[in-house]
Amino acid sequence: MMELSMMAFAPKVAVGVWQGQRFGASPSLRSRNVSRRSLISASLVTSKPVQHVEKVLGTRIPIMVNSCTGKMGRAVVEAAVSAGLHLLPVSFGSAEESGQSVQVSGKEVQIHDHSEREHILGSLFSEYPDLIVVDYTVPAAVNENAELYCKIGVPFVMGTTGGDRERLHKTAESSNVYAVISPQMGKQVVAFLAAMEIMAEQFPGAFAGYSLKVMESHQSSKLDASGTAKAVVSCFQKLGAEFHMDQIQKIRDPRQQVEMVGVPEEYLSAHAFHMYHLTSPDGTVSFEFQHNVCGRSIYAEGTVDAVIFLAKKIQSKAEKRIYNMIDVLHEGNMR
Repeated sequence: MMELSMMAFAPKVAVGVWQGQRFGASPSLRSRNVSRRSLISASLVTSKPVQHVEKVLGTRIPIMVNSCTGKMGRAVVEAAVSAGLHLLPVSFGSAEESGQSVQVSGKEVQIHDHSEREHILGSLFSEYPDLIVVDYTVPAAVNENAELYCKIGVPFVMGTTGGDRERLHKTAESSNVYAVISPQMGKQVVAFLAAMEIMAEQFPGAFAGYSLKVMESHQSSKLDASGTAKAVVSCFQKLGAEFHMDQIQKIRDPRQQVEMVGVPEEYLSAHAFHMYHLTSPDGTVSFEFQHNVCGRSIYAEGTVDAVIFLAKKIQSKAEKRIYNMIDVLHEGNMR
């Protein structure tokens, strides 16, 4: 079997069975010492030495992380503080959280609700004209939040998924504000997606007649199919593989995630495993692609890179205003 894998050519000891092929993540990933594996994971990302932001721009970038008490918000705060960004002690949250003062990564942050947003953000932007807002709220708030950022004129990094994406882009473009908008902030995953898109564009029909199996596993709270999986499937369809989006196999049961997929138990509440299996019409040739993420650090670190990238674009008065993570990757010089 010919094999391409995001496991960096790790020994393949697969679990689960698809059409007689043992398929899935290595049982070795169940070990607590994930940092020694070749998995794209939280520990892999954080093992890199962090480049301090002053060395990049000569100043500390003031940032505001909205929904900083959420799981992604906390991860971004930790990565931002570690990188030397200036975390402002203010965040927008739910009505239930309003008025609370919370500790996030050793920093005390005051939470404000919807009714106070415009006044507070306007005041902060006046005091910190280099401010960049990071949004990891909820899908239902994406468009309203973006409209507020654009109304005030504050640059933002939108990491929240969902919402009306067409409306989001139109809002940002019409306001002339600087922004990075991307539903996928993991740099390495974005690079893989970009490579798939290039392959689909340059070699359409290369996998004509091949059948495709797709399995993705996320924490049980994620009800919809992975947007990343859908993006990869779209590329395989252009390459000629036969597949419909509703055929994506979603694994949400914790027991199956551990026993069939190979998710380490400590990451059941924070993981993103994706597996794609292609088989030729006569069954003699197969390809496998995998990208497996444990934890949230990969997304948090990518978000910090997006903030630094955006600050540089603002500083240089770049003509282009709206960017995505592929633009961040093209820029290079990431930490």
